[in-house]
Amino acid sequence: EEQVVESGGGLVQAGGSLRLSCAASGFTLDDYTIAWFRQAPGKEREGVACITKSDGVTYLADSVKGRFTISSDNAKNTVYLQMNKLTPEDTAVYYCAGSSLWLDAIDPVGRLLAVHYDSWGQGTQVTVSS
Repeated sequence: EEQVVESGGGLVQAGGSLRLSCAASGFTLDDYTIAWFRQAPGKEREGVACITKSDGVTYLADSVKGRFTISSDNAKNTVYLQMNKLTPEDTAVYYCAGSSLWLDAIDPVGRLLAVHYDSWGQGTQVTVSS
């Protein structure tokens, strides 16, 4: 069974950093696109970042570009979201998701559509205090 499990959330002061981890099981990163989404109270789910190992593409939403990075460790079958310069606006539940679809033909921004993803984690809370 394909699964992804997030970890690494917590409470941090504005300007601080956190690193989220997404551990995959039942599949290898080479075959999937992994993305991070977030949802703040009262707001719609937002695609934050994605990585596709098969074509080496990574993409970051404009709202996090320059502050967040996405990376992967094939040996650990884990994807990371390094979040720096956090602001209270980054407060949300962060979800990791995996797509078994072949997304290489889709432009990077299109890969952040939630409809493409079929394996979702339970989410991890990130709270940034001002």
